[in-house]
Amino acid sequence: MKVIIPIAGSGPRLRPHTFATPKALLQVAGRPVLDYILEPLLQLPDLSEVIIIVGDKGEQILEYVERYYDLPTTFLWQNEQKGLGHAISLAKARDNGEPVLILLGDKIFEPGYQKIVQNSHTVIGVKSVENPQACGIVETDGEFITHLIEKPENPPTNLVIEGVYYIQNSQLLFNCLDEIIEKDIHTQNEYQLTDGLQLMLEYGEQMKVEFVNSLHCGTPDQLLDANRSILQKQATQIYSFANSLIIPPVFIGEGAVVEEAIIGPFASIGSGARIVNAIVRDAIIHPNTEIQNALISRSLIGSDARVHGSFQRLNIGNSTQIDL
Repeated sequence: MKVIIPIAGSGPRLRPHTFATPKALLQVAGRPVLDYILEPLLQLPDLSEVIIIVGDKGEQILEYVERYYDLPTTFLWQNEQKGLGHAISLAKARDNGEPVLILLGDKIFEPGYQKIVQNSHTVIGVKSVENPQACGIVETDGEFITHLIEKPENPPTNLVIEGVYYIQNSQLLFNCLDEIIEKDIHTQNEYQLTDGLQLMLEYGEQMKVEFVNSLHCGTPDQLLDANRSILQKQATQIYSFANSLIIPPVFIGEGAVVEEAIIGPFASIGSGARIVNAIVRDAIIHPNTEIQNALISRSLIGSDARVHGSFQRLNIGNSTQIDL
């Protein structure tokens, strides 16, 4: 089995963080998002190749994977951002007829992929949501898929594609992606994987749905929500710093300095960070960042940043309102 992970997107919704760092290397609960995608692959017994589609700043992804993972990895560059379908089509030259597992690089799947890849059919991971307008929509007859449509104005169902796909007929997948590109079949000016999968259905490929749990990591709020979720599910770690209060669940990385501070709940402090006379809660602080004299809440702070604030001394009379 081959795995394709498309992470070439520039991550505009995560700016300014993605100006310097690929979104897959932004951290959640002390680890890059990419770790949560790659680690479950180590448990798959028949994995022959991991194909990672990268774009701008892709060399950072390459360096990270080669440093920390012993996986049979191939890197392909998507130099033009023409959509997810186009990105996947770049892997056609690597196809040898094996089943293909496609994993989007801005989602963390729980608990992994084992159940999906044990299926004898092509499988698409799905989820029911309240507002499906901005997603790929799935229509079904029982557990089998009858129709797929990308981002319709009036979704016929609330069942959406969640970014994990297990394709049995890989040759048909790549042929269909080639066809939508050659015929210029696009949605919102991009060649969509959903349109290629719909064409596979029209050619007779049977597809089933599998309900999956996933954490989205495409915006700062989504990263913070994923951070909360993962910290809640991890075993509580005990941290002790002089003159400081640690309120679990938290993650505090190796070499971090905490002095006269309150950390938590739901705070991730990167390795080498320095938190002095500050309160940090519901936040992700990346490595080697310094927070001093500040209250940080519901915030995402990048690596090597400096946040120096000041606490105020006030003498306030009755019926006064001050917003600081």
